Amino acid sequence: MTSTDPAEAPTLIGGGGRAARDGAVLPIPDGAPPVRLAILDDHEVLLDSLTSWIGANAPDFEVVLSAKTWLELVHSANFPTQLVLIDFQLKEPVSIEARVRTCRAAGAKVIVLSGLDTQEARDRAMAAGAAAFVSKSQPLRDVMEVARSVMGVSRGSELQRDWRPLPIGAANPNRPKLSLGELEALKLYVAGRSTSEVASLMNVQYETAKTYLRRVREKYARANRPASRKADLIRRAAEDGYLQ
Repeated sequence: MTSTDPAEAPTLIGGGGRAARDGAVLPIPDGAPPVRLAILDDHEVLLDSLTSWIGANAPDFEVVLSAKTWLELVHSANFPTQLVLIDFQLKEPVSIEARVRTCRAAGAKVIVLSGLDTQEARDRAMAAGAAAFVSKSQPLRDVMEVARSVMGVSRGSELQRDWRPLPIGAANPNRPKLSLGELEALKLYVAGRSTSEVASLMNVQYETAKTYLRRVREKYARANRPASRKADLIRRAAEDGYLQ
């Protein structure tokens, strides 16, 4: 592995992310077009959820490319973008170092998202030249604040959170009060586990896990935020900061 330039040594930034200094980041002028953003994550429903949330809540960014595989990303006509969000734990033989360096060589900044928030993972991402490393357990609002810091985007007071209609049921931001069991089941389920796997990981019966998830859906429905489909439930979890 080649070492990074000393001028690009990582430094901490707010929200739990760690950013690399590529020199001073010039602020994007007011009225400039949205930052062109790509997302690489092999969890298809999570990918759709991230894209929908950013589209509904971050008008200063535009998701022009969402890819489930590395080749799909780099072969797209929309690549390179200005910024790429990359899942650290992509189930492909291409290393995180190769992914980050390729994006950087193409002119894109990279933020690595990971459910594996370890020092080793952070060090690998940052040494490869990522602009930031952010845990997936953080609320998406915090993730996008890190993205704004990386890209030099100022969040003006005139920026409206709901700049376009939210997905059906998401207009009411009330967050249901979930029990510890319901919350644990929700987090495991939206992370891609099946109901059987949720039960096994929680060390409970299948019917108990199923009941937890049914109650979560019912509570969201009572809050006027329907979550009958798994994709909708993942959106609710993303909106409330439960994605890991």
